[in-house]
Amino acid sequence: MSEHDAAAARMRPWIGWRLAALFYDLWPALAMWFALGFVFALGHTFLGHHDPRENIEPLGALQWLLWACCWIVTGLYAVTSWQRGGQTLGMRPWRLRLVANEDGAVTRRALWRRYAIGTLSLLAGGLGFWWAWFDRDGLTWHDRASGTRLLREPKR
Repeated sequence: MSEHDAAAARMRPWIGWRLAALFYDLWPALAMWFALGFVFALGHTFLGHHDPRENIEPLGALQWLLWACCWIVTGLYAVTSWQRGGQTLGMRPWRLRLVANEDGAVTRRALWRRYAIGTLSLLAGGLGFWWAWFDRDGLTWHDRASGTRLLREPKR
C-alpha cells in the first residue's frame, strides 16, 4: 500500500460515524417536520375542517402531500448544507466532509441525486450504507451515484 493510499484509507469515515451523523441530522429534520405538520394541520382546520380534533386522513392525498413536503424540505436542508460547506449539522461533530471524487465542485444535481439514492438506501433497511463495508473504496450507493465521497478531517 502506497503512502497516498494509506492516507486516503485513514481519511475514509467509519460507517458508525456516518450513522451517528445521520442520527444527529434526524433532530433538525424532525423540527422541520413538526413545523410542516403544524402548518398542514392549521390549513386543514381553516380550510373547512373546523373541528380542531379532526386529523388529516391517514393515507389520504393531504397526508401524502405532507410527506412529500417533508422529504423536499429535508432535502433542501441537506443539499444546501453540503453545497455551502460540505457538512450538515450532524456531520460537524464527527469531522465528516462531503467532497467530489474528482477535483472540483459538486453540482447541485449530484447532491440531489445523492439525497434521493440515500433515501432509497434507508428505505431498503440501510443496505446502501452497509454496502460501504464491501465496496473496494468504502463508498455507499449514494456516494457512487453522485460522484461524491465523505472524508474524515483530522483534528485541529
